[in-house]
Amino acid sequence: MRFAFFDLDGTLVDRQSALSDAVTGLCRSHALPSAANRWLRTELADRATAADFARLREAFDLDTSAADLWQEYVDLMAAAVTCRPEVLDGMARLREAAWTIGVITNGAGDIQRAKLAETGLAALVDGVAASGDLEIRKPDLRLFELGATRCGVSLADGGWMVGDNPAGDIEGGHHAGLRTIWLRGRPWPVGLPAANHVVDDVTDAITILLNETE
Repeated sequence: MRFAFFDLDGTLVDRQSALSDAVTGLCRSHALPSAANRWLRTELADRATAADFARLREAFDLDTSAADLWQEYVDLMAAAVTCRPEVLDGMARLREAAWTIGVITNGAGDIQRAKLAETGLAALVDGVAASGDLEIRKPDLRLFELGATRCGVSLADGGWMVGDNPAGDIEGGHHAGLRTIWLRGRPWPVGLPAANHVVDDVTDAITILLNETE
């Protein structure tokens, strides 16, 4: 059995441009001041949770409930996020080559699954483990174990982890007994063991995996 886990944000999809569009749309919808726009971009830069919108509501004295603000943000992010056609095609080719594919991602489960559904990736993966499912984050081994369970595979069989975060994806993958492919970009921490492969684009990682099939 061949299986590979992929990170979502910054690997399969472009979160940063979607975040900008979603924040702009939310602020416009509620006539929020520029200070709220700046606050959101800072607070949501790395991740977003429902608790952020409770704090937004309090900080800017909004009438809309925190739950409604969060759901609106989830919907806006899902509508704005994109996955390039060549990435979707590569994932489809992996499925055709009998690969089992999982997504292991830091983030709230509802927003991450909404992104997968709206981009079409949900139909191409066998299981998803989001950090919000267990209130833990990569590189915690338990998140990789959950991903394996949801994909119907065992970490003991060996596999791959593909991602852009050196600590979360590559170190986490190593600890899970997986081979790793790093998408170059973030600074590499001193002392962290090297990835098995380093690429500039996720499509290059998919090519490496497909070559394993041949």
